[in-house]
Amino acid sequence: MADISIRGLDDGVKQKLRRRAAAHGRSMEAEVRAIITMAVADEQPRRDLFDVLLDRFDDLGGVHLELPAREPIRDRLDFN
Repeated sequence: MADISIRGLDDGVKQKLRRRAAAHGRSMEAEVRAIITMAVADEQPRRDLFDVLLDRFDDLGGVHLELPAREPIRDRLDFN
């Protein structure tokens, strides 16, 4: 396992971290480990703005439209 030292951490951040660790019933070191692990985990796939907006306003109802099938790319026009 690797070790990491964090220098220059603001005192206010340290106090918040201490309270957060206490609320979760673990040491500050274990809390930092959990935060870093969650930050780098790819648990949720990236979502684009459209998906986020759909989820946000889904409770309001709305119109759900079926998208038409895409047509194949047409040949280029020859102007010669």
